[in-house]
Amino acid sequence: MDWTFAPEAVRFTASSRFRVLPGGRLRLPKIGDVEVRWSRDLPSAPSSITVIMDAAGRYFASFVVEATPGALPGAGPVTGIDLGLTHFAVLSDGTKIASPRFLRRAEKKLRRAQRSLSRKQDGSRNRARARVKVARAHGRVADARREFHHQLSTALIRENQGLVAVEDLCVKGLARTRLARAPDWR
Repeated sequence: MDWTFAPEAVRFTASSRFRVLPGGRLRLPKIGDVEVRWSRDLPSAPSSITVIMDAAGRYFASFVVEATPGALPGAGPVTGIDLGLTHFAVLSDGTKIASPRFLRRAEKKLRRAQRSLSRKQDGSRNRARARVKVARAHGRVADARREFHHQLSTALIRENQGLVAVEDLCVKGLARTRLARAPDWR
């Protein structure tokens, strides 16, 4: 296993002769056949592939494909979304979406993994293993947040085929204030 600290990315272009094989495998030059868990079918043959390793040691393949744009459906119901601090979001019809607070749930495990990492000697294999444990714990929180956002956005779009309006809020600016972290009293 590679214990490097920085995420790495390798790009394969069409001239490098990569291939998408039948049966869900990917043939990469100098690496060989790689088993892939596909999120969806490719609409056309990829022109390039980028393989990325994240801090937790997981690999992701990103494909560049050419797709034709489809026709947009007709207008349907309209909704507005207001992002908030006490609730994740409030819809224009009054529906309140609770904040799932994934980081709060994982704090105990993260704290323990971070404390374990801080006690390891610099440059040791045990420190490298502990670093990967911390990265995986943070990765689980990030994955849970991403999944929640995808499911919520998909549900909102399916219900409101017409128009979805979101407030113009500087989330990065808000994240730099004391409001960045949810209060304990909720």
